[in-house]
Amino acid sequence: MINAILIDDEENCLSSLEILLSEYCPEVHIMDKCQSVPAGLASIKAHKPDLIFLDIEMPVLNGFDLLEQVKNQSLSVIFTTAYQHYAIKAIRYSALDYLLKPVDHKELIQAVHRMVSQQSLPNSEQFQFLIDKISQKENTTKKLAIPNLEGFKLVSIDDIISCEADDNYTHIMLKGHVKITACRTLKEIQQLLEDQTFFIRVHHSSMININEVDQYVRGEGGYVIMSDGSHINVSRNKKEALLKYLSL
Repeated sequence: MINAILIDDEENCLSSLEILLSEYCPEVHIMDKCQSVPAGLASIKAHKPDLIFLDIEMPVLNGFDLLEQVKNQSLSVIFTTAYQHYAIKAIRYSALDYLLKPVDHKELIQAVHRMVSQQSLPNSEQFQFLIDKISQKENTTKKLAIPNLEGFKLVSIDDIISCEADDNYTHIMLKGHVKITACRTLKEIQQLLEDQTFFIRVHHSSMININEVDQYVRGEGGYVIMSDGSHINVSRNKKEALLKYLSL
């Protein structure tokens, strides 16, 4: 059983989320519902939940103000928001989870499943990483928090050579022949890197860093040889876009 607290200043959003959790995520036990940051902080102190569903936009104090106060506590956070703003990108980079309102039940199920599958809770460093990103006025992110079974690993985006899909996981190859496995699909990793123009999908199961391509070998689709010596196939329908990127 997952003990949870819902924090949102809108009563209808709290009620809707409560109904969805009751119907689709029966393993989540709602301990309390709060409509302000002070009430949420008091409830967290009293109930010590495993998980909080935290609205970002609230009057006076917002969700990130609350996070600043609880960042050293052992709990998981799933953010909720009605807006596609920069905070979403920061949350993704921090390997944390969020839900867009109105909450879709399938996305809710997936978010709860990801929370359960994590073998360790987010730590204060991860929360601080998010708080630091939110405080930046521009998206100058050069690092990415990669979620794995143990928690997360902070990596430099420029160190990523390639990404390979493996069902609901992604194997990420870094400089120095380091390989990490992310608890995210390749599509989700691609979304995290969508602002980085040097990443391109070359196959349904592969994405590469153009700056790390050493050689392209022609063929039906051909393949690329990366800076770490790995060979990655290029699908026929991705070949033209790749050659354009490489100016060949």
